Amino acid sequence: MISVIRKKVRNRERLNTSEARWVLSEEPDIWELGKLAHEMRCMIHPPDRVTYQVDRNINYTNVCISQCSFCAFSRPPGHPESWTLSVDEIIQKVSETVDAGGDGILLQGGHNPDLPFNYYTDVLKAIRARFPLIHIHAFSPPEIVEFSKLYRKSAEQIMGKLIEAGLDSLPGGGAEILIEPTRKKICRKKCSGQEWLVTCRTAHKIGLKTTATMVIGFGESVDERLQHLLWIQDLQDETDGFTAFIPWTLQPANTSLEGKIEPLGGIEYLRLQAAARLILDNIPHHQVSWITQGLRVGSVALRFGADDFSSTMMEENVVSAAGASYKSNEAEVKRVIEAAGFKPVKRLSLYQNILHA
Repeated sequence: MISVIRKKVRNRERLNTSEARWVLSEEPDIWELGKLAHEMRCMIHPPDRVTYQVDRNINYTNVCISQCSFCAFSRPPGHPESWTLSVDEIIQKVSETVDAGGDGILLQGGHNPDLPFNYYTDVLKAIRARFPLIHIHAFSPPEIVEFSKLYRKSAEQIMGKLIEAGLDSLPGGGAEILIEPTRKKICRKKCSGQEWLVTCRTAHKIGLKTTATMVIGFGESVDERLQHLLWIQDLQDETDGFTAFIPWTLQPANTSLEGKIEPLGGIEYLRLQAAARLILDNIPHHQVSWITQGLRVGSVALRFGADDFSSTMMEENVVSAAGASYKSNEAEVKRVIEAAGFKPVKRLSLYQNILHA
């Protein structure tokens, strides 16, 4: 089978369903799979270059009603450890990001039923007024779905108002595994997989680019993983709205899943990284998730299909609450990329106007 996959990669032919299932399984030699994914990546992007971004993940509230079993960050409404950032506090974090050379922010939070819609538009307007050039990458599909339900407007209307206030693009978080029954088991109060896809389709329709994500390690089957990727592939064929794909593994520490699920290791992550590049031939950029895997595994992933080292992540609260405490800065990210044999290139949020480091 590996020779068939190799031939298809070199001829730029899409894998069929059985071939895609095979690369996701444990059958292929992991190193051969990595070589093929890297070969494919080098056919799409300059082989000697790896991009990265300087930005910050600002979590505006930890109040959430979703009760996802894998989340160690959220607190229910009224909990003594709950908090919500003020507009001024958010502006201060954005200012620190700009001072550190950042050109974008990722703004996400829990599903807080007590916040009025103008909280979100006021935040966006304040950021845009103070920092007109910064890219605002904010509000994942599950947040948009919750806004739609809470404020009784369609997702398109919600996103239209957010765009008017300053929104530039949507992060693709909250996808986890899009397929039932696993999704219902791990996050039954969050939007369904189909709602996630419809929200992304709507965003693309009105001009918002998004990323796409995937988390493995919930006990899902290979077929569930495959269907997740194929749904994303189908939507990308339709809209061309996904700029990047970011996979990672479940971090169960400090969650209700701790002790019930054995965390996946670096090999499982690298297999997914490589397989996703081979399957998602229509999504141009594939990011390393060093924030969950660490810089060492992240550097190896650059030979498993990834062309982007993601963000320097000046701040991150959700994954770190679940025990992944990896931190870095721009200088270290550049050193890791160089040590892996590539030239680090600073990019903007949508991969446009690449800035040479």
